[in-house]
Amino acid sequence: MKEELDERKVNILLAVIKNYLETGEPVGSRTISKFKDFNLSSATIRNEMADLEELGYLIQPHTSAGRIPSDKGYRFYVDALMEKKEQEVEDMKNILIEKADKMENLLEQVTKYMALSTNYTALASTPVYRTRKVKFIQLTAVDIKQLLAVIVIEGNIIKNKMIATSEEISQEAVLKLNILLNTFLQGLDLSEINLDIIKKIKEKAEGLTGIVSDVLDAIAQAISEEDKVRVYASGVTNVLKYPELTDNSGNLIYALEEKKEIAELMKKDAGVDEKDNIQVYIGDENQVESMKDCSVVTATYELSEGVVGKIGIVGPKRMDYEKVVSTLKTIRTQLDDLYKK
Repeated sequence: MKEELDERKVNILLAVIKNYLETGEPVGSRTISKFKDFNLSSATIRNEMADLEELGYLIQPHTSAGRIPSDKGYRFYVDALMEKKEQEVEDMKNILIEKADKMENLLEQVTKYMALSTNYTALASTPVYRTRKVKFIQLTAVDIKQLLAVIVIEGNIIKNKMIATSEEISQEAVLKLNILLNTFLQGLDLSEINLDIIKKIKEKAEGLTGIVSDVLDAIAQAISEEDKVRVYASGVTNVLKYPELTDNSGNLIYALEEKKEIAELMKKDAGVDEKDNIQVYIGDENQVESMKDCSVVTATYELSEGVVGKIGIVGPKRMDYEKVVSTLKTIRTQLDDLYKK
């Protein structure tokens, strides 16, 4: 029980478990005394570790060796870890909901301003996340052959994935997998999760290799899933002001309002390091068929490292490019400051 342990014992227990997870070797008091957060002598730590052994949290496999976690110790570690991470996930969700609402209002205002100032159609896409580093993974058994994986990626993106396992899985196996996955995968980008790391996880999993494969496949799929891009448009009917666009205005307005093809356009090259991050597509250079008589100018904005979106202007080929580029540059540089207010 947690109430058996004071803060010092908890910190020493967690340090022992963390060190053991990293090395696979019994942990001695001298090793723990070298941790920068501990201002305790080896003798004091040794006494605390003896108490933890007596309470059933640690085991001493050999008389002269250090100690390793017991099942009770692992349970304490995972429960504490899960409690902390569940709160972090909940806090993240609340922050992301608040930011999403803020971003929706901001992008609506931005498109209205751009449409009014240029007399063309203005577009803005919600930001997407380019980083794919794992912050935390939490597996929960739904039934004996089904798991729910909550994967938190850098940038506080939360991905949920249901996993149907090829084998039955016990609560203890779920506990073990949570420890292994977080020990080996935290801080890694999807591209860094290589065969050597997978092999090490499977070696430590001891008999759970089939389930490990199922879980890793699902995690990779969840992390690599494309973010859904939402596009905001304003001044759609401005295309009717230009005679050269009137013959195709029905298809053009439909594409601008339906937004599916526009979303693909707004994802294209987002974050690519081109000159000024301004892209100009003229006539046939547009991938949207209904825009072959138009010019589209887009700019990439970056709210933070790896978090990017696009703003754009659609108009006739004879558009005022100088004004459009100037407007996009101004909005792009102001967007980050506006978002943070």
